[in-house]
Amino acid sequence: MDTDVLLATADSCLLAPYELETRKLEQVFGRLAERRLDYADLYFQYTRAEGWSLEEGIVKSGSFAIEQGVGVRAIAGDKTAFAYSDEISFDALEDAARATRAIARTGGAKRTKVVARKKMPQRYEPLDPLATLAAQDKVALLEKLERMCRAKDPRIVQVMAHLGGEYEVILVARSDGVVAADVRPLVRLSVQVIAESGGRRESGTAGGGGRTGYAHFTDAALESYAVKAVQQALTNLDARPAPAGTMTVVLGPGWPGILLHEAIGHGLEGDFNRKGSSAFAGRIGERVAARGVTVIDDGTLPDRRGSLTVDDEGNPTRRTVLIEDGVLRGYMQDSLNARLLKMPLTGNGRRESFAHLTLPRMTNTYMLAGGHDPREIMASVKKGLYAVNFGGGQVDITNGKFVFSAAEAYLIEDGKVTHPVKGATLIGNGPDALTRVSMIGNDLELDPGVGTCGKEGQSVPVGVGQPTLKIDGLTVGGTA
Repeated sequence: MDTDVLLATADSCLLAPYELETRKLEQVFGRLAERRLDYADLYFQYTRAEGWSLEEGIVKSGSFAIEQGVGVRAIAGDKTAFAYSDEISFDALEDAARATRAIARTGGAKRTKVVARKKMPQRYEPLDPLATLAAQDKVALLEKLERMCRAKDPRIVQVMAHLGGEYEVILVARSDGVVAADVRPLVRLSVQVIAESGGRRESGTAGGGGRTGYAHFTDAALESYAVKAVQQALTNLDARPAPAGTMTVVLGPGWPGILLHEAIGHGLEGDFNRKGSSAFAGRIGERVAARGVTVIDDGTLPDRRGSLTVDDEGNPTRRTVLIEDGVLRGYMQDSLNARLLKMPLTGNGRRESFAHLTLPRMTNTYMLAGGHDPREIMASVKKGLYAVNFGGGQVDITNGKFVFSAAEAYLIEDGKVTHPVKGATLIGNGPDALTRVSMIGNDLELDPGVGTCGKEGQSVPVGVGQPTLKIDGLTVGGTA
């Protein structure tokens, strides 16, 4: 992608309307440089978002919002000062700069001259997804999805669907003179169905999205969402109470990677490891997982929900090997934690908005495929649980302990998938579970594009993925 296009878009949206030419940005950094800082940045953001919700056959609600502002951050040692304003102006920048200097050490620093970065790889098209479909066609899309779901089975008594799009423009100016910009489209479609039979009701969900326009939601995509949601609801109608105890668990490919994300991924973020609060702290170079387990965080995948051209510090995202063949190789870093840990940047500095501090966060986190056919994995299990989809869960980062509820699960008996079960929860320890992986499938899948990650009150879009996995001796909480 020609970085000049991104910079020109950001300039026309975030700087030019407020007469914030390069000279004025340099004046703000000059104000910050009156005290000694290790790093400072200005983060400008403009976001336009919409949402459309359908229930009982009609679009009952819609939303539209525009948000813009600028955050000013200054770092000295391990201390961070931060101020933000939803007004973009030279005066607001000057006020924020004065507020953030409180943490700085005495003694002047070199003034910054702002320069532009010229080359940036393409991750997605810098389009405005809200403009890729007319309003009436957005409504028609939701109505079509509802009809598809209801046509699958007469037991479907309720369908709820939501369509959302976001157009975001960001510009980062840094104290080292770098200026970087990004134009970030994002769309998502989700559906929930309720099935009823014999006085019993069960639900099923599905959806997808990515950094594209609404053309992502083809008839084939809608059909796949309808099939998955209805199948899950009907399966749960027939489900038996889940057994409890220690048993072999097989995780399906794709979205079950959310367990990997939560139970292991957060523990590999730089801040937890710098503070020594992660179960993986100080263990680089050690074996932390079974052989064959390789975990990647990759913000460069085309059009994926968790991908970014640059992170929220203006650094290009990259493919970072976290665990390689069971050995811990590195952490995900933002600039602060990379500097303090004396480790390389990985392009994982992320924030929810201009009003939030940057944190090291995941992008698209997944486990690489192994060499086993999924049928071979299933045939190797005498008695166990096959978890296809997950609902909510909880994780303790300090020790890796997790509890996850399975939204769709089945018994495995004598090497075959048999009865669906309901109420199963997986209980374990993330680092320990990694050592119990005994077979890795050759069927790596990424999730369909629905993931959102929360950390310290901030939410950002992410991706997850994995192949079919066999984990021995995992604790299952059940209702039987």
